[in-house]
Amino acid sequence: MFKTTLKIEGMSCGMCEAHICDTIRKAFPGAKKVAASHGKGDASFLSENKVPEAQLKAAIDATGYTCLSVETVPYEKKGLFSRK
Repeated sequence: MFKTTLKIEGMSCGMCEAHICDTIRKAFPGAKKVAASHGKGDASFLSENKVPEAQLKAAIDATGYTCLSVETVPYEKKGLFSRK
């Protein structure tokens, strides 16, 4: 699993967040736990594979918002009984 975090400029309300989440889900149907925050200016989601950064930026930019950066890191679910 991978966690992808985007810095997005232009979100100002809850509807903006919903628009970004819908765009991510439409562009990448396998995206899970999609969330956006206009207060933080970011969005994040989980996916089985790395998503193409250029395709992600293009999808966000096509909505009228500006994708400033994309960061993808390996993600491990942290459960109540996980050991590390």
